Amino acid sequence: MKEWRKFLYIAAAFLVCFYLPVENLRFSNAVFEALALVKWYAREHVLLCLVPAFFIAGAISVFVSQASVMKYFGAKANKFLSYSVASISGTILAVCSCTVLPLFSGIYKRGAGLGPAVAFLYSGPAINVLAIILTARILGWQLGLARAIGAVIFSVVIGLLMHLIFLKEERARQASGDFNVGEVKETRSLGKTVLYFASMVAFLVFANWGKPLEGDHGIWSMIYQYKGWIAGFSLVSLAIMLFKWFKKDELKEWTGATWGFALQILPLLLGGVLVSGFLLGRVGHEGVIPSRFVAALVGGNSLWANLFSSILAAFMYFATLTEVPILQGLMNSGMGKGPALALLLAGPALSLPSILVLRSIMGTKKTVVYVVLVVVMATISGMIFGAIVK
Repeated sequence: MKEWRKFLYIAAAFLVCFYLPVENLRFSNAVFEALALVKWYAREHVLLCLVPAFFIAGAISVFVSQASVMKYFGAKANKFLSYSVASISGTILAVCSCTVLPLFSGIYKRGAGLGPAVAFLYSGPAINVLAIILTARILGWQLGLARAIGAVIFSVVIGLLMHLIFLKEERARQASGDFNVGEVKETRSLGKTVLYFASMVAFLVFANWGKPLEGDHGIWSMIYQYKGWIAGFSLVSLAIMLFKWFKKDELKEWTGATWGFALQILPLLLGGVLVSGFLLGRVGHEGVIPSRFVAALVGGNSLWANLFSSILAAFMYFATLTEVPILQGLMNSGMGKGPALALLLAGPALSLPSILVLRSIMGTKKTVVYVVLVVVMATISGMIFGAIVK
């Protein structure tokens, strides 16, 4: 039976190669778009986004005690506190759907409850202050306000629903013994630990600070002008802390945990970006699916238009802030305001690469339920918004 399976795989691969439509212009363009997108992703997001995120995730798994995670995000933690902190985390991080994955994996594996962890997973890329301001200024204050309110509500509701749906499994996970730890004596003071993590988060945030709008001379523009100095200062501060406060064995354990996250997540992310680029292309460029089909399917405010927009957004990759120009182009092509909000609520929080990684972290069933919840809630929110704002 195994030999037959191998034969079928080889035969299928041969048929794919035999009939590969390389002479088709749309197919060859889609292949180029896939490679161009993964090149852009590697240049713009791996070194300054993912690598710092991997180090932060590694630090969480090594230097943050399970007792601390359980205190704020565990099953017995104060629900109001845990969901409040998780739901507004994106205002600090300003990361994309892929960069948040190592951070989510870090707190989830340290014992965080599924609900607060998922609330953090959604809010990380969805509640980006700069993106919300950009949405309001370019696409209108109604969409900006609806996005801000919807993202906070989504993170809490989806987290609570995931907790309730998988309550039995979560109780078994928490009672398994892996997370039943008491207070752990810390090798460093709380102040030193906070400064250590703050320096890494500061580098992640300011190294990726988005360019403000043309003619904007406010605080966002000033921060952008000096972001290199701020990121550099945080990096130098981190180096000094590591030299003064950490032992060689601790640093070795930290880099080992960081490498483990990179091995688990990076190959799936790059593979997912390739597929996403092949299907949908980059901003202003088409993949194998023509953009006119997309624009035709998301006009008006019908159930189908909102559902299609939510599903498309869930699988399409959006880097931080890129959803705004993409949406502007779609709205100029006739996209309704309801489907536009649905895309804003589903897109930044999900993507094909992030879905592939999530499956490896929390399993197929939880990942499918999470994606379905995001798509359904985004669809309903889009329909309500489209009916109110015409």
